[in-house]
Amino acid sequence: MRWRDDPEMRHWGLILLAAGLLAITMGGRQTLGLFMSPINTSTGLGITTISFAMAVAQFVWGAIQPVAGAVADRWGPGRALAAGVILMALGAALTPMMDSGLGLVFSIGFLLAAGSGAGSFSVLIGAAAQRLPAHRRGIAAGVINAGGSFGQFVFAPLLQKLISLFGWVGAMYSLALITLAALPMARALRARPAPASASTTAEAPPAERGMRDTLRAAFADRSYLLLHAGFFTCGFHIAFLVTHLPGEVSLCGLPVEVASWSLAIIGLANIAGSLYAGWCVQRYRSKYVLAWMYGSRAVLVALYLMAPKTAMTFYIFAAGLGFTWLATVPPTAGVVGKLFGTRYLATLFGLTLLSHQVGGFLGAWLGGIAIVQTGDYQWMWYADIALAALAAVANLPIREAPVTPRLQPA
Repeated sequence: MRWRDDPEMRHWGLILLAAGLLAITMGGRQTLGLFMSPINTSTGLGITTISFAMAVAQFVWGAIQPVAGAVADRWGPGRALAAGVILMALGAALTPMMDSGLGLVFSIGFLLAAGSGAGSFSVLIGAAAQRLPAHRRGIAAGVINAGGSFGQFVFAPLLQKLISLFGWVGAMYSLALITLAALPMARALRARPAPASASTTAEAPPAERGMRDTLRAAFADRSYLLLHAGFFTCGFHIAFLVTHLPGEVSLCGLPVEVASWSLAIIGLANIAGSLYAGWCVQRYRSKYVLAWMYGSRAVLVALYLMAPKTAMTFYIFAAGLGFTWLATVPPTAGVVGKLFGTRYLATLFGLTLLSHQVGGFLGAWLGGIAIVQTGDYQWMWYADIALAALAAVANLPIREAPVTPRLQPA
């Protein structure tokens, strides 16, 4: 029997393909902080200016998510994904030609960010959810999310090595070429989902609505808004770290390799965390999984501030944070799917990712302002602890049905 004729193999083929594409788009995006110091040294633009360009990238990455999600919901994911890959590669290729802050905002902040956003979570998880039976969606979201973390694990030391060998310009051109390798994956995901059947629909799907009615209902729902609030904090936290962790390492007098390996460890730990999150959302209410994740971050940052700043401290800190890094994605997408169904999941989850990246904009930009104004990131760490604790509490009142165990295999 060919794998195309086996539903189980077909499902896993789709999941792994989406994970592979996300590994490329997220791997390149999540390691851009490694370029900050080399770009500053080469252009003299200043950390604040470069931080602002990367902060704009955080916002644009989120802003494009609902747009790309709507395109995928309307015309299928293939077009959105292919356009994203091309835009991301173009942004990386044009960045070495930019010698002003406005130029960096255009290449990194708009082109590269919009491209990586169009080839990111909302489109890929939405595409998988529409093509998979309900009992597969949680683990699918976890595996796809783990693909992005694997990309970070691979890209962090790879790009650092390329920067060392060829300079940041050669490394950026290399990133453009690597990104184009994702085009065949986008093409393979272009097919529309099969018509829904009893085996592929949710156990109790919400009544079918048009997109406008669905959006109106979502923004009138307190649970959806609380989900946005928690995801805002997640974006603040992640963007601050991926943008400024190399600077924090430098402040502690440690070599740049500590930063690249810390980012790699975060990605590696999040593979396990994403798979575990996918497993958890099939057994526990997603809101409790999210509350635990955000609460653990507050504790880990507090412990980091009290610890001696050695390479081992950074590696342990990276492993602890990495376990929940982007593992918030499967339970967040899971709550959205439970509340509003999968028909417009790419659009609705894209909007939560926009909230995520509003937080990301502030995390990246305020981190640059903090280091210039105060000489360290101390107040950013305190803000991180406070926001993480608030996010943990905000998720508890979310309306979510209990998890129903699956009694027999599909």
